[in-house]
Amino acid sequence: MVFIVDMALQAALPLQQAVTAAPLGEVKSDFSIIGLFMHSDIIIKLIMIGLILASIWSWMVVADKFFAFRLLKKRASDFEETFWSGRTLEELDAGLSKENRDPMGRVFSAAMREWRESQGANGRIDGDLLGTRERLDRVMNLVINRELTKAQSGLGVLASVGSTAPFVGLLGTVWGILNTFRAVSASNNAGFITILPGITEALFLTALGLVVAIPAVVFYNKFSNDLNKYAGRLEGYADELSAILSRKLAKGRA
Repeated sequence: MVFIVDMALQAALPLQQAVTAAPLGEVKSDFSIIGLFMHSDIIIKLIMIGLILASIWSWMVVADKFFAFRLLKKRASDFEETFWSGRTLEELDAGLSKENRDPMGRVFSAAMREWRESQGANGRIDGDLLGTRERLDRVMNLVINRELTKAQSGLGVLASVGSTAPFVGLLGTVWGILNTFRAVSASNNAGFITILPGITEALFLTALGLVVAIPAVVFYNKFSNDLNKYAGRLEGYADELSAILSRKLAKGRA
């Protein structure tokens, strides 16, 4: 009798293995990015698309600001070389085009315009000397603030992406774990094969959020540092120009 039972169990073993292996064929085996996207639910897909779009947007800003700051530095160097070439302020002002695109040039043009408007009919500065100096400084500061605001545009995108992308990825992680719990509850099986797809989605979204956020944070810090350096350079030039104009004011009133 024991021999017959043993033979029956051996004969049923292949059938048992086939039944056990049946669910394995239904489990997702494609863990590539496209495979994970195609087999995920609508929430996971929306989170993936949102993170990818945020990454594309941030890299577009990175490319734009990289060339923008490089151009600003080159124009500043060219203008400083021209400014300190030995020509008078009047000659420099006459040589600048009306469509000057260099921020330093625009600071200079604004200061010279206020200088000309402060002169009387005899070519001398009329009115309060201190008030004229204050107007010159105020005009230059307004131009500096406007130019720095332009240079700063786009950095808010990098700051937003860098700060929110990890949390968006975490949202996808939580949702993927919830999907895993639902799969376990539906199959009544807490085996590794059952939880593998959901855990893979969760880990992928965590990684995707970090991949999007880390470059945004790195380049935001870099461009913020570049902006601070350029702001110091621009303000330093304005101080030098203010000192030169102040000396001319003092000589004009002497």
